[in-house]
Amino acid sequence: MFSGWGLSWGGWLDNRRGEWWLLAQLVMITAHLLPPWPTAAAWGLEIWPRPLFIVGVLLLLSGLVVAAQAFAALGSSLSPLPAAKQGNRLICQGPYQRCRHPMYQAVLLCSLGVVLAFGSLLHLLLLLGLVVVLGGKARREERSLLQLHPDYATYRSTTPAIAPGLPWLDWRD
Repeated sequence: MFSGWGLSWGGWLDNRRGEWWLLAQLVMITAHLLPPWPTAAAWGLEIWPRPLFIVGVLLLLSGLVVAAQAFAALGSSLSPLPAAKQGNRLICQGPYQRCRHPMYQAVLLCSLGVVLAFGSLLHLLLLLGLVVVLGGKARREERSLLQLHPDYATYRSTTPAIAPGLPWLDWRD
């Protein structure tokens, strides 16, 4: 499953397959491990409100479920790079019926969950950064999918990109 991803040292240096998009994504996801800033006390709260914490945890768990579904649906077509794997299949079933990039949707759901669970401005900034990075990465990925799959244009015109109706996260032709 992990073979054929096309990762190379040269690619990390010159971004030939979109490695810099992947690097930015990984840095922002990893930064979610940082502690919340500011803390609840800085908001004048002894603890962060329990309902927001619960909603945040539920969103995080929902994101993990969406990620698992997308991961399973992709199978051997899975690649962390925005350059599509040669010989991949166009997947339009399962979570790919709801949106064209459910893995990116899952990452954003998890990030939003962290923001709500902890009330952290730092994590809100990371979420906004992920919106920019994943929107850009998805656009690059779609250019290669259009070259590999002639019917991708039809799929793209009828299916939301990452999040239906949200600027930068939904573009259709």
